[in-house]
Amino acid sequence: MALRRFIIERDIPKVGSFEREQLRQAAQKSNEVLRQLGPDIQWVESYVAGDKTFCVYMANGFEIIQRHAEQSGFPATKITEVSKVIDPTTAA
Repeated sequence: MALRRFIIERDIPKVGSFEREQLRQAAQKSNEVLRQLGPDIQWVESYVAGDKTFCVYMANGFEIIQRHAEQSGFPATKITEVSKVIDPTTAA
């Protein structure tokens, strides 16, 4: 089954003020859980802003994203499947 793209909104108080080391440790924890869950979920990137992170994941469904959130300790406040992607080249 092909992986689908999701945006995960996480409410994490003061994450925008985390130091580099705190972010590094969070990424390590996330990667550890991803390894355990296997090839049905991949972390693409995350955007950190204020009290939230917005994470882009490739996954085979909502359930595995929720398992990652539970096992990593990073809440998945809102999970949205991406139906289409547009960018500046869409206008051409």
